[in-house]
Parts: sequence; C-alpha cells; structure tokens
Amino acid sequence: MTDISTYQFNHSMIRVKDPEASLKFYKTLGFSVLQELKLPDYGLDLYFVAYDSPASTSHSKLLSDREGVIELNYTYGITNTHSGNEDPKGFGHICVSVDNIQAACNRLADAGCQFQSTLRNGSTFVLDPDGYWIQLIAQNAVHETEQVAITDIQSYRVNHTMLRVKDKDASLRFYEDVLGMKLQHEHRNAAAGFDSVFLGYGPPGTGRSIEDPNPDADREGLLELNWTYGTEKGDGMAYHNGNSEPEGFGHICISVDDIYAACERLEALNVRWQKRLMDGPFRVAFAYDPDDYLVEVIQNERFKSAGHEY
Repeated sequence: MTDISTYQFNHSMIRVKDPEASLKFYKTLGFSVLQELKLPDYGLDLYFVAYDSPASTSHSKLLSDREGVIELNYTYGITNTHSGNEDPKGFGHICVSVDNIQAACNRLADAGCQFQSTLRNGSTFVLDPDGYWIQLIAQNAVHETEQVAITDIQSYRVNHTMLRVKDKDASLRFYEDVLGMKLQHEHRNAAAGFDSVFLGYGPPGTGRSIEDPNPDADREGLLELNWTYGTEKGDGMAYHNGNSEPEGFGHICISVDDIYAACERLEALNVRWQKRLMDGPFRVAFAYDPDDYLVEVIQNERFKSAGHEY
C-alpha cells in the first residue's frame, strides 16, 4: 500500500548552459546547494538547490523529504536552452515568494539581475542566466511595504511551478485523481482568456476562484496549471514538454512513501510510462501527464532507502 497523504512535490528540473553562472544567480536569490552529483559516465552534472535557512519550511530535511527544490541539469556540451515562453511554448516559470517585494526587487537589481517585467499587482519576473522566468510574488501586502528597505532572504520560498495545459479538465483528473494532489484555488482571468489552477499536497484549499493575487504566498511546492480557453478544441495543438529540441524544462518530481507500491498504483491507473521503475540502474520512474510533461517519481528516504546509489 502507498499513502498518498505522504506525497510531496519535490522538485522541478531545468537545463542550464553554465552551472557556475546559474549557481551564482540562485545563491543571489538566497538558495543553498543541497547536493551536487557529478555523473561523467552519463555526460551530465546535477545541482539541487533550495531554501535551507533555519527559518525555511524544509530546513535540514533530507533532499527527498522536502518541497520547493530546483534541479539544475547541466549536460556536457549543451549550448542552448529554451525558456518555454517563446514558441514552442510549454513550461512557464518557477515562482519564489518574498517578504517585502519592493526591497527584494531593489536588492536583485543592485546585484545586476535582469527583469522581464515591472512590478504589478504584487508580482514581477526576473530572468535567470538561461532566460528562464522566475516570478517573484509578495508575501506581505504591497501597499504596506512600499517604504520598507529591508528584505530577509530567510523568509523566501519556492511557491510554485507553472505549466501550460491544453485541456484543464484532463489535467485536473490526472493531477488530482492519479497523483493525489488537492485543488488549492483558481484564478479566472476571463478578460485575458485563461484560468490558472493551483494544486498541491497537504491540506486542500478553498477550491474557489480567488481575487487575491497571491493567496497562498506562504506555501511551498504548488503546481500552477495555466489553461487558455479553447485550446482543448484545437486538433493537433500541443504544448512543448521541453525534452526535445529546443530543450529546456525537463520534469517535475514527486517523492512517495513506497515507490514500488506507488508505481503499482499508477500502473493500475493506466499511466503512460517514459521509464518504468525497474528499467535501468536507478530506482526512479517517469510518467507522462496529459500534455506529455514528464513526472518523475522518487523514493522519500525518510520512509526507506532509495534502492540505488549514484
């Protein structure tokens, strides 16, 4: 048996061209490097970064027993990466919530970071060295922090990862019924022609359409599904999953209490596998969601060993 209530949205993977530049950027944002894996036999290096200060949600936890992790994947010789926000579109952004957003933006600007947009409704976007969009959202009311000059990076959190989806209903069935996530809230943007649905593990949210632009800014490990009205009717329309040219975003990952039982359950629910658990030397699995985004399944080592060593 597997207990879905123990599942966690562990990490999101993006490919990078220059690990040194990427690590410098994410450290500037307050991230810590939790683990580096050098895998020359596979032609790649992996860097797992997350917030890990004493004030962070997952401080001192095992890598597999936390949410809000970003995997930076460096494939030897890579020369180009794709942000997902130009054609072909797919992945949208990773979001970090900050305490005092004006002060946080000023700090990043002083560090030489490039912004994709100006601050509006408690949100803005900064670009990482590969052009990935990192959204910044406010934890505190924007009108109350206009004159605040200090920001505490120990309060920052990786709030969510955004994916564009073709069919909202099909994606909700997959992430709720198959992966066991719970609906937190929904933003309906009729004037702009799209909805954003936020899901995650842990207690369910209201499930309602929320006007507050950042109602769950204190949360970590949410998934935003962005649905543009009418895309489900487009024959041949498909979003880019990032794993064929042009490459960029790679996958999201959930950690589970018992990876063997979890994969048996997913098999019974007829998921489409990209890599089954027992394929290859590593005891991890990859499944496709309805838009062919990859979802990695790993063992949460708080419950038992992963069953392999890198």
